[in-house]
Amino acid sequence: MSGEFSFIARHFRQLAGPESLDLRDDCALISCPSGQEMAISTDTMVENVHFLTDDPPESVGRKLLRCNLSDLAAMGAEPYAYTLNVTIPHASRYDDVWFSAFAAGLAEDQKLYGVTLLGGDTTSTAGPLVLSATVFGRLKKGTALRRNGAKDGDSLWVTGTIGDAALGLLALQGKISDPTGFLSERYRLPRPRTGLNLNGLVHAAMDISDGLIQDCGHIAAESGVAIDILADTVPASSAANALGSQWLEQRLTGGDDYELLLTCAPENESVLVQACSQRNVPVTRIGAIRSGAGVHVLNAEGQVMEIQKKGWQHF
Repeated sequence: MSGEFSFIARHFRQLAGPESLDLRDDCALISCPSGQEMAISTDTMVENVHFLTDDPPESVGRKLLRCNLSDLAAMGAEPYAYTLNVTIPHASRYDDVWFSAFAAGLAEDQKLYGVTLLGGDTTSTAGPLVLSATVFGRLKKGTALRRNGAKDGDSLWVTGTIGDAALGLLALQGKISDPTGFLSERYRLPRPRTGLNLNGLVHAAMDISDGLIQDCGHIAAESGVAIDILADTVPASSAANALGSQWLEQRLTGGDDYELLLTCAPENESVLVQACSQRNVPVTRIGAIRSGAGVHVLNAEGQVMEIQKKGWQHF
């Protein structure tokens, strides 16, 4: 690499939108239409914590963007743009070839999700590769989906299937079998559920990144309610089912799902199913909200199950 600015020009200027000022100034200039507000979120990925050193660079770029877009989906915001921070290890394998492929992955998902790059920062370190993105989304003022709106009597729903990514990481580490590669792919490429238009339809929402049980705990705490999860109803892929029921706890706590966790009034359930169906997104009822506190995982007989691990802990 022949310098920071030529590095940016080679790999990232092609990703920039008009608000970025071609990545030539100190700031981007963005505006928000009247009656709308901006949803902003940021996530960081660290080598061998959130992705593996030998993961394909295209998928690393796409995963970084998708993990962030999942936060916008959880708030009901339409993706708009993002910034990118790159911290590169000294004398590492992360050369121009790697970053060309990384940028190609970003470009592919920019087209898919309708976003452009606004700007960012590049630096170097003696530590691992660190990648951060900050996403910006737009939505009508006062319509954001929050974690604090769950109500006694709501039903609990999730999109997609739960636990594939956590099992996929184990497969990539050689700890379990993944003959079709489906689980590994789910770890490397989340599916952010953007564009569902659930604003005003569900009472509470968030994305599942740190494990289903732990993230249910966030909604329960913020809303002042108890959540009952019916373990047998939590949707699993055929690849996860093939591994057997002994992996249930890993599925419920492993994280990296980036599916949506939703609470919905009974009278809106059919509309919720229809809204998801229109976007070809599976959605499954997995439990209920009631008065009380905490998260309770129940077996088929309605008995509370003992779950040792609650979810991913950063500290």
